[in-house]
Amino acid sequence: MRYGTKDVLTGVSFAARSGEVLVLLGPNGAGKTTIVEILEGFRMRSSGEVAVLGTDPAKADEAWRARVGVVLQSWRDHGKWRVRELLGHLGGYYRRYPSPGKQRPWPVDDLLEVVGLTAAADTRLTKLSGGQRRRLDVAIGIVGRPELLFLDEPTVGFDPEARREFHDLVHRLTDVDDTTILLTTHDLDEAEKLADRILILAGGRIIADGSADELSRRVAGASEIRWTLNGQRFVHSAENPTPYVRELLTQHGDAIADLEVRRNNLEDTYMRLVHDFEGGRQ
Repeated sequence: MRYGTKDVLTGVSFAARSGEVLVLLGPNGAGKTTIVEILEGFRMRSSGEVAVLGTDPAKADEAWRARVGVVLQSWRDHGKWRVRELLGHLGGYYRRYPSPGKQRPWPVDDLLEVVGLTAAADTRLTKLSGGQRRRLDVAIGIVGRPELLFLDEPTVGFDPEARREFHDLVHRLTDVDDTTILLTTHDLDEAEKLADRILILAGGRIIADGSADELSRRVAGASEIRWTLNGQRFVHSAENPTPYVRELLTQHGDAIADLEVRRNNLEDTYMRLVHDFEGGRQ
């Protein structure tokens, strides 16, 4: 993607596998939104080849769009709609594009239960809480039972319980419906919990592609081992902590207290990869 003489995306190349959760991470301005909008067919690319469900989204028709779900950061719609009425109305557009393997659209009452809005089914949109509104956004995105679902910062404004329920919904969509999901988020803990694969974008290109564990191993530094012995606190670094901890317990047994091994998590990995990339460009 190029704006004037500036390349915003350069040589971005990846493929999503059926039924996986692919999480796109990157600092602000890295090009995440641009990639997603190109894949959704909302933005024309400057060059390159793109295929989504076997179709170039720039040339896609309504039948293709019926196979794709989109959850934006916010929707604008008529506040006087009631939840059940709106979902029933939107679902009606999908009946003309049946799916050979799925019931399309979702039955409204089933969908309300899946997203946790059964109790609010007859509530006007203007009366929904922030969390309920976000659940409705998700329901709108999946009402057509899509084969591919784009989620842009889907849990912004969720409380911890709603976030946990949303994570359960994501797993249901992939495990039961075999839905492929491309998700953008700034919540690295959420990414680590949900992602089958993670793409890290920086400087308009993908600098890492793999599971959280694979990426952590790629940049793994020494693990930090902490423990208390005879009232004194100790800290030790080891590339492979398992043999060290085993020997420590063999020597001191029950005298060891507060033993803790801290390995790199996704946040450590992400910060290291982005920092190294940006440092290499300077």
